[in-house]
Amino acid sequence: MDVLGTKKGEALEQFASTISLGRTQEPQDVANLVAFLASEDASYITGQAILTDGGIVYR
Repeated sequence: MDVLGTKKGEALEQFASTISLGRTQEPQDVANLVAFLASEDASYITGQAILTDGGIVYR
């Protein structure tokens, strides 16, 4: 089915190509950040907003 001149999945593919890492976010990407923040390696991090967007804001 064409919607606004795109075929199924085409709009998402076009959107993903604009992300610096070239793909959309997966649940595991957020889980990795949560695991890091819960670890001792992040014990000195306070009050931060951390983006897990693959670089879409960066562009």
